[in-house]
Amino acid sequence: MTSAHGDAAELSAQLSEHMNGFLYSAALYTVTLHGVADHLAGGPRTPEELGELTGLHGPHLGRVLRYLSTREVFQEDAEGRFALTPMAELLRSEVPGSLRDSFLMLGDDLYWKPVGRLHETVRTGRTAFDEIFGAPFFAHLQTDPAAASLFNAGTAGFSHLVTEHVAQSYDFPEGTTVVDVGGGRGGLLRSVLAAHPRITGTLYDQASVIAEHQLDGPEVAGRWSTASGDFFASVPAGHDHYLLKSILHDWSDENCLRILQAVRAGMRPDSKLLVVDPVIPSGNAFDASKTIDVMMMAVYDGKERTQREFEEILTKAGFRITRILPTPSLMSVIEAVIA
Repeated sequence: MTSAHGDAAELSAQLSEHMNGFLYSAALYTVTLHGVADHLAGGPRTPEELGELTGLHGPHLGRVLRYLSTREVFQEDAEGRFALTPMAELLRSEVPGSLRDSFLMLGDDLYWKPVGRLHETVRTGRTAFDEIFGAPFFAHLQTDPAAASLFNAGTAGFSHLVTEHVAQSYDFPEGTTVVDVGGGRGGLLRSVLAAHPRITGTLYDQASVIAEHQLDGPEVAGRWSTASGDFFASVPAGHDHYLLKSILHDWSDENCLRILQAVRAGMRPDSKLLVVDPVIPSGNAFDASKTIDVMMMAVYDGKERTQREFEEILTKAGFRITRILPTPSLMSVIEAVIA
């Protein structure tokens, strides 16, 4: 039987490991930034060999890899060489499902600095991002092309995890026209068009984002167009379906109302709105939406929402939820019509 003292010691050790969680993030960012996983694609290497290839200090790199191996990211063999694991494979560039760009985004100062001041955000009720960078998140991206490109690539990497699930979870009728509002590089629209070969779509975002679109592909040829603008002001009018994927969670309730009202103004009376976001479940069980919610709070002044919170904000904007469709991914599809 474990003594009360033993239980306390175990809990203390677990809590201490949690407290050091920022080291895990820093270690992942370090190996991703320097392309370590790509250098292991041909087989195991020693820290010294990896140091030569990356320009890093071999012994220090070895210690980082040893630490990551305790989390099943890389694996150390009896000869002190390190190899890829299934998780480490996802840190490689140009592989299906790669999260390399996403990890580069999350480990950058763009996220690292405001998250490091989460204690201030909880005290003040607003992100520290504006104070750190001199402007809110998306306004900052407009003045920093490198940060904007980093963000576009990083969000596209995460988008790959969900786009096909979302596209296959909603049945778009033949002949439907779809507008992907704030659709970034077009990952979701491309998946939707590929899954539904008899519909057409428009990718709508800022001109600088549209310029990096990924809609060139034979499976969607001739069925897409692009339009640029500000979704706080207007959207392309008169279409059947309007997609808002990972948009509302970036913004406060006040700003979400502005977006929703602009979309509503562009819709026909029979158009449908599809909000694609996580829906936070009740209870204490782990759910990734609860993790992401804190990130949204710290960096964007945004939030993930419960079903009740979605109902409240959509009602205020003049919509009525008709159904909520879960998908095999974290996302749900919230279908709404003009009330």
